[in-house]
Amino acid sequence: MNDRAKDELKPITNESGIEVKPLYTAVDVEKSGGLSMLGQPGEYPFTRGIHRLMYRKQPWTMRQYAGFGNPADTNKRFKYLIANGQTGLNVAFDLPTQIGLDSDDPLAEGEIGRVGMSVDTLRDFEVAFDGIDLNKITVSLTINGSAAILIAMYLAMAEKRGYDVKKLRGTAQNDILKEFVGRGTWIYPVEPSIRLVGDTIEYCAEHAPKYSPVSVCGYHIRESGANPAQEMAYAFCIARAYADEVIQRGLHVDEFAGRLSYNFNIFGNLFEQVAKFRAGRSLWAQIMKEEYGAQNPGSMWLRMIAAGGGGGLTFEQPELNIVRGAYYALISALSGTQTMALCSYDEAYTIPTEYSARISLRTMQLLIEEMGLTETVDPLGGSWYVETLTNQMRDKMVEIMKETDARGGIVQLIAEGAIQSQVSAQAYRMQRDIETGKFPKVGVNCYRNETEEEHPVAFHPYKEEDAQVQVESLNDVRRTRDANAVAAALERVSTDARAGANVMPAIVAAVKAYASVGEITKELVKVFGRYREPIRF
Repeated sequence: MNDRAKDELKPITNESGIEVKPLYTAVDVEKSGGLSMLGQPGEYPFTRGIHRLMYRKQPWTMRQYAGFGNPADTNKRFKYLIANGQTGLNVAFDLPTQIGLDSDDPLAEGEIGRVGMSVDTLRDFEVAFDGIDLNKITVSLTINGSAAILIAMYLAMAEKRGYDVKKLRGTAQNDILKEFVGRGTWIYPVEPSIRLVGDTIEYCAEHAPKYSPVSVCGYHIRESGANPAQEMAYAFCIARAYADEVIQRGLHVDEFAGRLSYNFNIFGNLFEQVAKFRAGRSLWAQIMKEEYGAQNPGSMWLRMIAAGGGGGLTFEQPELNIVRGAYYALISALSGTQTMALCSYDEAYTIPTEYSARISLRTMQLLIEEMGLTETVDPLGGSWYVETLTNQMRDKMVEIMKETDARGGIVQLIAEGAIQSQVSAQAYRMQRDIETGKFPKVGVNCYRNETEEEHPVAFHPYKEEDAQVQVESLNDVRRTRDANAVAAALERVSTDARAGANVMPAIVAAVKAYASVGEITKELVKVFGRYREPIRF
């Protein structure tokens, strides 16, 4: 390409702020840092994948996000997905459960079971997972503010059914710092919230060593307005905060780091997304090895669920979301994820129907069975563009992390509302770019159907009677449980919280006595208080 033709081209910069050249060669790879951080799959620094044979040996786990109404309805959806080939469960909880409210709390009115499964007591978990083999189907709990209670319930339910908790696998999102940045389902102030995360990590390291008590969630930070490089960098800063909390208790990094996992987002430019994951794998391995002294390779692995992001879906021309979802799945596979989830095409409107959820599931299965995505490891490895972009994305992440540390660290910045303010401003600017057409969105600001009638989307029905059924179930538990045992267990929760002890043993005892989510939360609030979001101007 001659200089004149190059000058006539309009510059292109990706979301992370990296200029994209019209052509890449081996020279660009060398200028960006070369191949020193590439290595081989299954070997440090794991840029090409954390396992030597990756999908050639075992395909990714397919774990669709599901949960609505009462536990019985959710159990039916779980069994439907499993029957159609899903290999893991990802549980959605309603908002009252996420913020520690029981179904009979006046603040829960109108929200019971609306955007996820309602859970009050251990009985609800017993119903939701009835007939599901927890040794064959691993379960992820998308829960944060009340995660300690829900983890305790899951472990207690499994133990009651005869499973060896020391061998039980599963994951809880339990990333409260990103809740302050993104979704907002917090309960307690920042410091005690981090303490609770530390309690779950410490408890599981001893009692459930194969369970992953934290899935650090860059996903929701990205949905809130962060660019791809920020998504990874902020997630790593948050993970370091949790690691620091546990290490100061006396645990060695290799005692828990192998069970830390990540939840990342996928929407946007295909190559930028693939490069961010390849870069992120090597950067996390380097952090664990060089900063924390990890010796076990498993402690250096970036184990992740890479999910097709809802933020990329549109209300307009929703059938195009099927196509978007297929590309998100392709990116996830090319990126070397361990677990794949995929938003359904109607998810911009409603809880997915069985029909739309099956399309997403079949999309992931198509990649395995028909498209050759499991045949070779890191198929984009060696591309001059991808390797250059991987190096550049890694540099961007390091730059963001250093800047975050220089400003006081991720915990302080979140407590002050600084990170929230930054990503919110970015989300506003992106929305303005979409509205003005500066950032193209097919069906929204270009290639619109101005005259054609939109295809209808079936809305998931919200049934008021489900809420009443849930309240009646809670009342039945309260009538039949041992009130004295519950009172003693709740008192222990507050006593241990005040004493600075790990509260997980007390919470486990409380859920086994059928204390409710709301009752346990109230005991912790007495000690920790409630978070109040800072206002920044």
